[in-house]
Amino acid sequence: MTTANWYENNEFWQTWGPMMFSKQRLTNTPAEVDRFLSLLKIPANAHVLDLCCGVGRHSLELARRGFKVAGVDRMQAYLEQAREAATKENLDVEFVCEDMRNFLRPNAFDLVINLFTSFGFFEGIEEDRKVARNMFGSLKRGGILLMDMSGKEILAREFRERDWREVDGIYWLEERKILDDWSRIQNRWIMFKDGQRFENTICPRLYSAAELRSLLHEVEFKKLNFYGGFDGSPYDSQARRLVVVARK
Repeated sequence: MTTANWYENNEFWQTWGPMMFSKQRLTNTPAEVDRFLSLLKIPANAHVLDLCCGVGRHSLELARRGFKVAGVDRMQAYLEQAREAATKENLDVEFVCEDMRNFLRPNAFDLVINLFTSFGFFEGIEEDRKVARNMFGSLKRGGILLMDMSGKEILAREFRERDWREVDGIYWLEERKILDDWSRIQNRWIMFKDGQRFENTICPRLYSAAELRSLLHEVEFKKLNFYGGFDGSPYDSQARRLVVVARK
């Protein structure tokens, strides 16, 4: 697998899924939803699109709270896991297998969420614009977009060339390199699991708040607000995440 098409490699997502959707991250989901719902104050029974929903952790939690949810992801294996969980809980969630560059359901949703740094995967910035246009087009008039990612400013403040962590008994080593004048970050991931070694390299695009504001304005989003977390804290030198709330 090359860095140019890492996001299209199903084996990559299957291998690293247990790390990205760890037990701790799943446990934290209700608290995350509490915080961003408090920030957004959307009406009960709103129609929500969870774009790049993964195994459906936010989709399922929103459905538990009475929202009408569609979760979209290109990984069929993730969606099968999400559907199984929804069936066990008798939750009515629509899961759609589709590339985020192609999914568009005009004027269908009150809220679109794109969380956990699920933006900026592609080679050309025009592809990111297409995703943003699709999110805009899928929203009803007055609808809200919520995005959450690792902002460029935060990565610059906390940058480390390498580190490691243990998640659920699995060891994850990471090496990082900044590319193209801080346009991208190259992450080399190495995992040791059950006596086996796995390695992949990914190369996502980085966005500052100003760059993301410009892109979203280009596709006609209005009333953009940036925060340092779902708690509504300022996007400043102490920010933990780059969170944007935009309206159609």
